[in-house]
Amino acid sequence: MRIVSWNVNGLRACAKKGYLDVLKQSAADIVCLQEVRAFPEQLEPEVRTPKGWHSHFFPAQRPGYSGVAIYSKEAPTKVVTHLGIEEYDAEGRFILVKFGRMSVASVYFPKGNGKERDNSRVPYKLGFYRAVFEKIEQLKKSGPVFVAGDYNTAHEEIDLARPKTNKKSSGFLPEERDEITRWLDAGWVDTFRARHPEEVGHYSWWRQFGGAKENNVGWRIDYVLASASADKKVRDAFIWPDISASDHCPVGVDVDL
Repeated sequence: MRIVSWNVNGLRACAKKGYLDVLKQSAADIVCLQEVRAFPEQLEPEVRTPKGWHSHFFPAQRPGYSGVAIYSKEAPTKVVTHLGIEEYDAEGRFILVKFGRMSVASVYFPKGNGKERDNSRVPYKLGFYRAVFEKIEQLKKSGPVFVAGDYNTAHEEIDLARPKTNKKSSGFLPEERDEITRWLDAGWVDTFRARHPEEVGHYSWWRQFGGAKENNVGWRIDYVLASASADKKVRDAFIWPDISASDHCPVGVDVDL
């Protein structure tokens, strides 16, 4: 089984840049999307529910903002779209599907920058992290859990091209990195880094100016975290930087069921 996660930076725009082609060529069984930025009814039918796929969406209340989705070849046995906290649920950042005992979540973790780029949204971001953590921790007892998404945090210096100049930037603040560490200390596994512990230059997001993508000046902020029982089933974890229909590229895992 292949699970792919992708921040599409607007699904309507991504669809015009080859989203459906990527979907066909991905050989994925489950695709987790973030930053859909559309209500389902705003999507073309072939994008909303491609042939051979089941799709589930959780949009933000605000038009053109945030939003997550999961596409799957097999119909899930259960779909969860709320954390139960209004200030987070209003932004459409969490969706989880179950296939029997296995759970797969698509999560769009907030940026901490704030409108004035003063890191004013860091408390909201960290609160959201904690709310998701509490939700998924409860699921570990019942079966394997994969939490895929745009975490909006580079965990270690190896995870971004220019760590020294970003130490005061949201996405690489100590308190944000500590939150990722807390998850790992609790038994969650960064599937890519666990299999590629020393490899540098692997990123999933690049700024859209200044030749960042061409020069590979990027950040690895998109992850598939797995519970211990889920990680045991992971054969490989990957990043696909050559796919450029968004400012993020897809990441994912191959799983032996």
